[in-house]
Amino acid sequence: MSAYVVFVRDRITNPEEFKTYGQMAPLAREGRDMKALAFYGPSRTLEGPTVDGSVIIEFPTMDAAQAWYDSPLYQDARVHRLKGAEYRVFIVEGVPAPGA
Repeated sequence: MSAYVVFVRDRITNPEEFKTYGQMAPLAREGRDMKALAFYGPSRTLEGPTVDGSVIIEFPTMDAAQAWYDSPLYQDARVHRLKGAEYRVFIVEGVPAPGA
C-alpha cells in the first residue's frame, strides 16, 4: 500500500540554513523509489493557519518512506531544515477508495 510523506512549512526562520537544506535534500532523493505529488506549488488554505509551503511525496510502502526519512543523507539535510524553518512532517498510509 502506498504511503505519503507530507511536509507542511509554516515559516522560514533562517534563509541561509533553509538554502543549505534545499541544496542537500535533492541528494537524499536520488535513486529512491518515490514520486513528488506536490512540491511547493501554489496552495489555498481552506481551514486553519496559512501554509507557507507544502510537499507530498509518494512511496511504495510505509517502510520505504520511513527508510528514506531515516537515511543518513536525509538526516544530514534535516538538520538544516530544522534550523531554517518550522515544519510539520508526517507519514500517512494510503487506503483504497471506498467502493474500489
